[in-house]
Amino acid sequence: MEKTPVTDTHLLLWRHAEAEPGLPDLRRGLTSRGERQARQMARWLIRHAPRQLRVLVSPATRTRQTADALHLRYEIDARLAPGAGVADLLAAAREGKAGATLVVGHQPALGRAASFLLSGHGAEWAIKKGDVWWFSSRNRNGETQTVLRAVVSCSMLAAGHRAVTA
Repeated sequence: MEKTPVTDTHLLLWRHAEAEPGLPDLRRGLTSRGERQARQMARWLIRHAPRQLRVLVSPATRTRQTADALHLRYEIDARLAPGAGVADLLAAAREGKAGATLVVGHQPALGRAASFLLSGHGAEWAIKKGDVWWFSSRNRNGETQTVLRAVVSCSMLAAGHRAVTA
């Protein structure tokens, strides 16, 4: 029996770090705590995320400032703006070449996308500010499998805990 090659793709969902309140919503910047959260998570991502990482960012100031902590080139995608839907988020992430995509975005779209990836339904799951959820998808013998590789919390990183990845 001939085996189908295994192809892994990665999707990392990063909720923007803590932002200032106010309006207009798209112009809200990070707080000083949010800047620390972004730097901490960026250090973790640089050490652990796949090397060929495509970074997609909402047009909101707070998501761009979060992504800036990575010091990587990123693409701004209007489909990831506040109020985005799961279908738009996943469509944006799937464009381009296969490999790894990091989406820096907002609730509730990120939580709904995480729920959809793991359960097939878009339930109201919460991803906390600054946290990353890392999924991989692989095709084995014609069957697509989704794996939750890691959930990395800013509060864990701040406390000095090591994140565990699968």
